Amino acid sequence: MTSILQLFQAIGLGLVLLLPLANPLTTVALLLGLSGNMTREERNQQSLMASVYVFFIMTVAFYAGQVVMNTFGISIPGLRIAGGLIVAFIGFRMLFPQQSADEAPEVESKTHELRQKTSTNIAFVPLAMPSTAGPGTIAMIISSASSVKENTLGFAHWVLLVAPVAIFLAVAVILWVCLRSSGAIMRLVGKSGIEAISRLMGFLLVCMGVQFIINGVLEIISTYAPGAA
Repeated sequence: MTSILQLFQAIGLGLVLLLPLANPLTTVALLLGLSGNMTREERNQQSLMASVYVFFIMTVAFYAGQVVMNTFGISIPGLRIAGGLIVAFIGFRMLFPQQSADEAPEVESKTHELRQKTSTNIAFVPLAMPSTAGPGTIAMIISSASSVKENTLGFAHWVLLVAPVAIFLAVAVILWVCLRSSGAIMRLVGKSGIEAISRLMGFLLVCMGVQFIINGVLEIISTYAPGAA
């Protein structure tokens, strides 16, 4: 019973860390902007495929990310600092947007181009990547993989094996539900509501990014300081 409780605690912790980065609401707004001439069935298919892509991107980043790091000689402190900078940068952009997505020339041009093609696939780019599983999300997943191996929170071994896949599956399901109900969400929250939620998540991302940088710097100090063991 305790192990089951630990599993739910691990899943909850993972969702708290990943959802502000994944930010399904911005992906919902992006879907509505790029699926103007799609039928309801096509929009639902794109939503499902985007969720599947997000699950596989996160899973590959968690299990194969360390191999990539070793291949290119990237250290954990370096990854945490770089990931913190990316997360904080994304948070600042969400807190202080320079212009809305509709006003950006490249987005407007891309939207017009996509609307000219009724069969355009937008599930992988931009819905799955970089909107949901962006560089900040991937950097955080790779960084968290090393912490999971250290098991600093004292979870049971089987929980550490099951929790990552369960977390990524939960994120994918939440994204799919949000995308499927995109029209209702926009009508309920409104444009101003989505902007407010986006800025709140931006503040959380800035805080998380700064903490990543602090953790990376402290790890460097503890590892390379003259008095370090």
